[in-house]
Amino acid sequence: MEKGYLVIVLHAHLPFVRHPEHEYFLEENWLYEAITETYLPLLDVFESLLMDGVDFRITISLTPPLISMLKDSLLQDRYQKYLNRLIELSLKEMGRTKGGEFYPLSEMYYKRFLRIRELYEGYGRDIVSAFRRFQDEGKIEVITCGATHGFLPNMIVNRQAVKAQIQISVDDYKTHFGKSPEGFWLPECGYYPGIDEVLGEAGIKYFFLDTHGILYASPRPRYGVFAPIYCPSGVAAFGRDVESSKQVWSSTDGYPGDYQYREFYRDIGFDLDYEYIKPYIHPDGIRINTGIKYYRITGKGDHKEPYVRVWALEKAAEHSGNFMFNRERQVEHLYRFLGKKPIIVSPYDAELFGHWWFEGPEWLGYLIRKIFYDQRAIRLITPSEYLRENPVNQIATPTMSSWGWKGYSEVWLEDSNDWIYRHLHKASERMIELARAYPNEYGLKRRALNQAVRELFLAQSSDWAFIMKTKTAVEYANKRTKEHILNFIKLYEDIKRGRIDKAWLGNLEWRNNIFKDIDYRVYAD
Repeated sequence: MEKGYLVIVLHAHLPFVRHPEHEYFLEENWLYEAITETYLPLLDVFESLLMDGVDFRITISLTPPLISMLKDSLLQDRYQKYLNRLIELSLKEMGRTKGGEFYPLSEMYYKRFLRIRELYEGYGRDIVSAFRRFQDEGKIEVITCGATHGFLPNMIVNRQAVKAQIQISVDDYKTHFGKSPEGFWLPECGYYPGIDEVLGEAGIKYFFLDTHGILYASPRPRYGVFAPIYCPSGVAAFGRDVESSKQVWSSTDGYPGDYQYREFYRDIGFDLDYEYIKPYIHPDGIRINTGIKYYRITGKGDHKEPYVRVWALEKAAEHSGNFMFNRERQVEHLYRFLGKKPIIVSPYDAELFGHWWFEGPEWLGYLIRKIFYDQRAIRLITPSEYLRENPVNQIATPTMSSWGWKGYSEVWLEDSNDWIYRHLHKASERMIELARAYPNEYGLKRRALNQAVRELFLAQSSDWAFIMKTKTAVEYANKRTKEHILNFIKLYEDIKRGRIDKAWLGNLEWRNNIFKDIDYRVYAD
């Protein structure tokens, strides 16, 4: 007997990184790695499930910056070259390791990269349309996110700025998926009371929150996070289940830290002789990850043993069975306690699957098959399906919240990054001023107004504040934030003075070409 539901949510996002002015740009590799290690492997799992007649439901957010990059012909060309270099390197590795303990792994990578290329070319290099196909098949539900993943609680001083981030993302989704999105991934799960009204105005039916955003709602939810609540606006909020989430994302307490899984931090880009690896790393000689890694986690120390693929896949199958068993026991207990079927919401960063946790896509495939064949207590479902089947839910107002350190926005507003917000707020005020002062422009001025929105959006990306906090690529995050703000200021001043630099504007449009059909009047309403 069915006792409950399971919603698996994968949040797929990367900041907009595109540098046509350079032949090679290190941070563009973020996209190429994610395509190779996460997006195409996930699609390959879905293809296998579909071929075998396994019914499944997965919810995936594809953010507008990610969609824009995946659709961009320049980045598609560059990715093709990136992938061909990986195939060349893996073939070269087969020769280097022949007769040694790493030969089976080099062969595995070679075959893997060939499969990735086969998928990519088979999809016509259009990964977004591949996800759309699975949505049209009724197997996945694709939802949207803020236009550039702006952290919305830190925009609360300007409702129009929040509205613009939401409305442009909805319009962009319609362009790529042929219909309106029903769900919305709040960037960084950042919520403040009232944002649901803006979502509702844009036609959004539901969104997700971290656990405490639901638990501390007013009035307190009778079913905790095991049923959605309706905000007073009528938009539904689903809360993250702590237990199922931690089992998967935690590198210390969760599955990804198992000693049989592949070690992320040992890569031949750093391990092999410099002259040998030089053609496959940064042109300036900087060592980088290639994606070819020969060791398993082994233990907590520096000593690492060779990776054994079959052992890792056996462990992934074991862990998928464990996850399913735990969810069965969880829903059975909650069903008796709550007197209704609970819904378990398990959200993760999509890039965990394959990029950080190499065996993650296989684990997900095993889990879906086990749920389909081996039990009847839980059913995979999308939030839209759940709401159609369970339209009556408690009305409550969630509390302001986010995920991340301490759960109340501190990651995106603290000493390392607080300087950006005075500039973002002022730019938002000025964008509203421009949109209202010039409501029906055309030609060069319209192009400048549209580009001003693009620059503001790109400056608002939450990724820059996150990077400043985590101290990973701080120089790049600072540069991008300042660059987009300065571009906006010049556009603002040029528009006001009636002296637009056509050549400079054209260069900006060429470099920062996100949202081709953007309409600046989104700031005028």
